[in-house]
Amino acid sequence: MSMPRRSGGRGSPIGRQSRRPAALRPGAHPGGRTRHTRRVRRASAGLTPTRAGALLVMLAAVAGIYGAATSDAFAIGRTQLTGATWTPATELEAALAIPSGQNLFALNTGELARRVEALPAVRTAEVEVALPDTLRVTVSERVALLAWRVGKRAFLVDDAGFLFAELSDAGSSGAGLPVVDDSRLGSSALSVGDSLDAVSLDAALRIGSLTPADVGSAASRLVIRVDDTDGFTVTAEPIGWTAVFGFYTPTLRTTDLIPGQVRLLRSLILGREDTVLRIVLADDRSGTYVPRPTSSPSPTAKP
Repeated sequence: MSMPRRSGGRGSPIGRQSRRPAALRPGAHPGGRTRHTRRVRRASAGLTPTRAGALLVMLAAVAGIYGAATSDAFAIGRTQLTGATWTPATELEAALAIPSGQNLFALNTGELARRVEALPAVRTAEVEVALPDTLRVTVSERVALLAWRVGKRAFLVDDAGFLFAELSDAGSSGAGLPVVDDSRLGSSALSVGDSLDAVSLDAALRIGSLTPADVGSAASRLVIRVDDTDGFTVTAEPIGWTAVFGFYTPTLRTTDLIPGQVRLLRSLILGREDTVLRIVLADDRSGTYVPRPTSSPSPTAKP
């Protein structure tokens, strides 16, 4: 009787280690020998004519730029200033501070624009070079909505309440702008670069936009004032009556009262404008007026 054959023995497939044929090994020779390969070293291409030509072009460009930046042929000959109404040319030139004979290629136009934009009246500025010798400066200024008068001085005010120019400095009368005469004690120190508080600005813009026709007046103009006693007032000239609009605050007595006060004023002077001296507009519904004094008749002579 034959015994069963044991698996896993030395001669069995399981016991044998799997060997990769030598022919399948990387670098192996089909005959079983290992093939040794040489490493290929690539030689440098060196300075070819094309590379040499490109290098010469680059050097020529660098030399050209250096020459342009140092040549007197590109020195600034003139400066063109456009867009300025309230800013004098002398202030713009002082802000640029460009030395005489400055080369155009050596200028930092971005830095020059920032210097100009630091001026109070300038909102934005653009600086560019125009060969061979011109520097162009274009400014966009703040828009004046009011002329704010404090004593003998008058300032231009933009939509943010910023006092950006003084009329005497700007050389302009500011014709056509509403004018507010401010005699408040705290306003005596106002100067260019300061700002009005938001409530005063809003009240001034609302009241300053009024015309005699808006209040039903035959006056030729309305004079707007603000002081520490009555707040905002409007006087009709040459007729002479004065309407007291009063003081405004952010919460308790806001400028939203003004449209109603204007309607009330119109109703109070209707048909009696020549006889009214003073109107007090307590709010948008309550108002009183003081009649103009009349001269008493002189006594008639007895026969």
